[in-house]
Amino acid sequence: AGERTWLAEYGYDFASAGVPGLKATVTYLSGSNIDSAASDRKEWERDFRLDYALQDGPLKGLGFSWRNATFRSNAATDLDENRLIVSYSLPLL
Repeated sequence: AGERTWLAEYGYDFASAGVPGLKATVTYLSGSNIDSAASDRKEWERDFRLDYALQDGPLKGLGFSWRNATFRSNAATDLDENRLIVSYSLPLL
């Protein structure tokens, strides 16, 4: 409660660099003024996301996403996380 958070995010689509289907996003969040019994509670988080989707061929629509998150806080437990997500878009019509 009471936390003040600001964030900055940057995304890039690699299609203009000749790699269609590849996208990257990085986000940074910083929070302070967290209501608790102790004073000066702060936390930050950095998230990185890399996505790729096949653009043609028999596996068109198959996508991969790697997500990495780092969370640091003096008000909660630190966390590091990696996820690999495989998806497939199937046109119904």
